[in-house]
Amino acid sequence: MEYVIVNERDNVKISLESGHKYALRDIRAGEPVIRYGFPIGIASADIRTGEHVHCHNLTTGLTGREAYVYSPERIQMPSGDGGVCIQAYPRENGDIGIRNDIWIIPTVGCVNGAAREIAKRTGAFALEHPYGCSQLGDDYETTAKTLGGLIRHPNAGGVLVLGLGCENNRIEHLKRRVGAYDGRRVRFLNAQDCCDEIAEGEKIGRELISITVNDRRVPVPAEKLKLGLKCGDSDGLSGITANPLVGKITDRIVALGGIAVLTEVPEMFGAERILMNRCVSRDVFDKTVELINRWKDYYLSHGQPVSENPSPGNRDGGITTLEEKSLGCVQKGGSAPVTDVLSCGVAAKTPGLNLLSGPGNDIVAVTELTAAGCHLILFTTGRGTPLGAPVPTLKISTNTQLAQRKSGWIDFDAFTGDENGLFDLMLETASGRPTKNEMNGYREIAIFKNGVTL
Repeated sequence: MEYVIVNERDNVKISLESGHKYALRDIRAGEPVIRYGFPIGIASADIRTGEHVHCHNLTTGLTGREAYVYSPERIQMPSGDGGVCIQAYPRENGDIGIRNDIWIIPTVGCVNGAAREIAKRTGAFALEHPYGCSQLGDDYETTAKTLGGLIRHPNAGGVLVLGLGCENNRIEHLKRRVGAYDGRRVRFLNAQDCCDEIAEGEKIGRELISITVNDRRVPVPAEKLKLGLKCGDSDGLSGITANPLVGKITDRIVALGGIAVLTEVPEMFGAERILMNRCVSRDVFDKTVELINRWKDYYLSHGQPVSENPSPGNRDGGITTLEEKSLGCVQKGGSAPVTDVLSCGVAAKTPGLNLLSGPGNDIVAVTELTAAGCHLILFTTGRGTPLGAPVPTLKISTNTQLAQRKSGWIDFDAFTGDENGLFDLMLETASGRPTKNEMNGYREIAIFKNGVTL
């Protein structure tokens, strides 16, 4: 069996076959287990050299809120990709779209069926969800902000916002969350206000198509790209192959002047100081501290431990503690400077690495990334998932076996270590090459929910 030692300070080695950990030396109960050069938990029993290190002898060291000290690092960004262009659709507000889709976005789950039927008749994509009514306070606002971010997304050449008329999330309320929009390309329809909402929706959909059919791709600098970063169903190789490879792509895009967005805040717990030390200012650092502690408070306020992660699939793949998962997860952010912290539905605008408030849940996280304006998502996976966002979702496998076995899901095999191959694939995707999720028609959204339902 072949092994790798990630960092010279580590006291475990990783099997390249299974992704599981084995002790490099004797580790006594109560000692930290080190991987990536950082503690990934505490030995809960004596561990002998060569012994398997996992849930039976390793436990988390995470607790609740913590105090943090700002210790900024000097960041040296790579260079060498100047003049890189993609073929994209220019938008009136200066944004670009890398797709020119027609989206139908319900304000409320009650009109999902109508949205689905209109989409079937027009070739549009219906972004169905169950919310928009019987919600209060922050929950209500989260739904409106998320939908607002989707409505103004530049990958949509046209949007039909389909309302019912009696819901909390009425069109007039939602418009305030959308902000400025192109009235030719964003249309609104209340189903209760017309005799046949399907026929009226189809008519609007065809009008939107007639507008977008004349749109053309033109060369634009790749620095205009906004990349979403996500990992799902990770394994012990995620932090060795796929996530570091994506981190190199992040660094290259940021070096060009582009934007990368990292979410899954609970999967920063245990690795948050790495990100905090890359914050470009004290203000960004303070926002990052508040982001981390607010998510810890969220778990604790519901009587749940902050460490209730990884998932069963993650553990099957060799990940034991949340610290271990987080230290692998944040590598998708490369070494880029952290320049902004975003809340739900806020568009990413600051070049550099942006941290976005959102959970680790795959479908909610990709929705949050889309609502933040990400043009495409680099999604690493160790065990495989067919999930796709409304935007192109490049699935990047941590191991060759997965890439071969689930070739209908996976776009790129990171075990090859081919950085230029992945960078080129990303540029080709931005210029129109379809991803596997697009070929399969897999486009889902899910909105984060926290509060009561009336």
